Amino acid sequence: MIIPKHEHFTDEQVREVENILAEFNCILKAIKGRTRTIYAIHGDEREELMINRLEGLDYISRVDTIQSPYKLMDLASELARHEIHIAGKTIGKDFLFIAGQCTIDPKNPSYFYETAAGVKEAGADVLRGGVWKPRTSPHSYQGNADAIKILLEARSRTGLPVNTEIMDEEQLRIAVEAGVDMIQVGTRNALNYSLLKKIGELTAHTGIIVLLKRGMHMGTLDEFVCAAEYIVSCGNPNVLLCPRGTVPALDGYRNHPDESITPLLKQKTWAGVVVDPSHSVGKSRFVPQCALAAVAYGADGLCIETHCNPKSGIGDDPKQAITPDVLRNLIGDARQMVAFRGKYLS
Repeated sequence: MIIPKHEHFTDEQVREVENILAEFNCILKAIKGRTRTIYAIHGDEREELMINRLEGLDYISRVDTIQSPYKLMDLASELARHEIHIAGKTIGKDFLFIAGQCTIDPKNPSYFYETAAGVKEAGADVLRGGVWKPRTSPHSYQGNADAIKILLEARSRTGLPVNTEIMDEEQLRIAVEAGVDMIQVGTRNALNYSLLKKIGELTAHTGIIVLLKRGMHMGTLDEFVCAAEYIVSCGNPNVLLCPRGTVPALDGYRNHPDESITPLLKQKTWAGVVVDPSHSVGKSRFVPQCALAAVAYGADGLCIETHCNPKSGIGDDPKQAITPDVLRNLIGDARQMVAFRGKYLS
C-alpha cells in the first residue's frame, strides 16, 4: 500500500509509479477516500528493490507491505504442511529435548561419554556436543575437529541423534560428511547469509536438521525468520528456530531472555521453536526456571547445556551447564507443563 505525501498523485506521478511497478509485474490501483487517495500494489510486493525505488520518490510518504517478506517460511506457504522428524518424534506434535555439553574436551572424552549416558537416562532425545566453539577471545579454546569422533562414538553408544555447531564452510563439510543428525548455527553466524545459503545447499536431501539460533544483536522477528528463509530456499526445509537471549543483557543474566517471542514466531511461520535457556540466562541455577517459562510460552523443544561434572568442563559448561540429575527433574516438570498448557495453546 502506497501512502502519498499529499491528497493524491498527479497524472505524471501515477505514470512514474506505474512504470516502476510494471518492471516487477505489478500494477497500481487507486483507492479514493473522502479526503485522501491511497494506492494498492497488485502483485508480489516483496521485491525489495521495487519498494526501495518507490520510497525514494519524494512525493511518497511511505510504502506499507501486506505480504510476508518471506515466501517459504510463511504460514501460508506450501511448506506449512512439512513435518520434521528426529528421534522418533515429530516437531510440533511431540516435545523435543536436546541436551549435552557446550564443548567436547578431546583430552577427557570420558566426560562426554558419561554425560551422553546421563542425558539419555534423563530422557533427552538428542545429544548436543560442541566440536568447534566460537570464542570472544582468540586465546580461548576454539575446539578441535578430532572431537567429532568422540561425538559419533557417543551416538553409537547411546543411540541418540547428535547435534553440533559449525562456524564455516569447512566445518560444515566435515559435519555433513560425518553424518551428524543436526547442525547448529550459532548466534554469531545467524546473519551470515553466504554461510546460511551454503548450509541449505550442502544439507539438502540429507535429512539433516538445522537449528538456527537468534542473533544476539538481531532486531525484528522478520529478520530472524528471513535468515531461516536463506537455508530453506537453498534446499533444506528442516529448520528449527532457536531463541537464545539477546543484548543488551539483563543485569544478572548473560543475555536478555527472549523465550516470550515464541507465540509471535508461531503467528508468522510454521517452523518449530526450540528455546535455549542456558545461553539466555548463563547461570545453571536459573536454567530450570527459564526452561519452564519457554515451555509455558509454547516452545516445541528445549536445548539445554548438560554436563556430568560441570566444574571440570570447558567452554561455558562450568557456569551454565546443569547436571543429568537436574535435567531429569526438569524434563519431568516440562512434560507436565506441556500437558497443562494444552488448554491455553489449542
